[in-house]
Amino acid sequence: MNFFSDNTAGASAPVMAALAAANDGTATAYGTDAWTGRVERLFAEIFEHEVAAFLVASGTAANSLALASITRPWGAVLTHEESHVADDECGAPEFFSDGAKLVGLPGAGNKIAPEPVTQALARMREGALHQVQPQAISITQATECGQIYTPAEVRALKDAVTPRGLTMHMDGARFTNALVTLGCSPAAITWQAGVDVLTFGGTKNGAWAAEAVIFFQPEAAAEMKWRRKRSGHTLSKGRLIGAQFEGLLGGGHWLELARHANAMAKRLADALIALDIPLAWPCQVNQVFPILSADLQTKLKAAGVGYLPWSQTALPKDIPFAEGETIGRFVMAFSTGEADVERLINVFAAAKG
Repeated sequence: MNFFSDNTAGASAPVMAALAAANDGTATAYGTDAWTGRVERLFAEIFEHEVAAFLVASGTAANSLALASITRPWGAVLTHEESHVADDECGAPEFFSDGAKLVGLPGAGNKIAPEPVTQALARMREGALHQVQPQAISITQATECGQIYTPAEVRALKDAVTPRGLTMHMDGARFTNALVTLGCSPAAITWQAGVDVLTFGGTKNGAWAAEAVIFFQPEAAAEMKWRRKRSGHTLSKGRLIGAQFEGLLGGGHWLELARHANAMAKRLADALIALDIPLAWPCQVNQVFPILSADLQTKLKAAGVGYLPWSQTALPKDIPFAEGETIGRFVMAFSTGEADVERLINVFAAAKG
């Protein structure tokens, strides 16, 4: 039983059908094709705003190119100390920005709040020759601990950095999972709340390899086409990324997939709570983080259950954590079946019994 990540799933049937259809015949290259053009317009419709959208094949490229486009080499990006851009991109944001500094901030559930942001900005004196200059803030939606920023929380962070003119980036690898839980419009949680640049994730939500960098002020994207080309992500057969997005976004398919993954996670979370297995953080998207005793860890391993041990750094202060315990991360994908979740619940129940 594999619950390591939603990256382990394949692509949905409509996405694969769209890929197969785009594979027939010929098309112009390097993102000048009809599929890419239609998807760029579709993003503008989804977000109810003129956008500049750039399609790439990986989340690392999307995040790193987005941050490089809004940060100079002597600049700094404020982010959570355990954010994906800080911990899981192998230094790519620093590499593509020619050395911009990532400044890690604390926060329960891997969410950052206005107060530590304001404190960090106070330490970074404006115009100080010997310090990097803060130029961007990057938040993850949903966070690495499966927690969601509300529109009001996003706006509060934007308000905290506005006096210093920072650009706001949102890493939306699981953006759709957060969106369906919030129940708001894509516009409400992005540009209307102050987000300037969004990394829109498709790969974790039913695509094969499709991510987008979306600028809500198109004039701010002037460098992006050059940076994307220089990074090797201006694919010659770009229509195959555009086709994936067309299959994913058409008819609300992207929302249906995320709703299913979230529902599977909630089923697991509810069952664990009923078994008196505590959760490190509330289940808000498609990830569940139970606190596992040493005995539970042994029994899960014996049953062949795959999950990731997770950091306890961002635990709320009032959550007890005993020696030998660990946090396990269990991720549900668009393709996770109800039977898969029930089998996992039965393993937990037997281990507890």
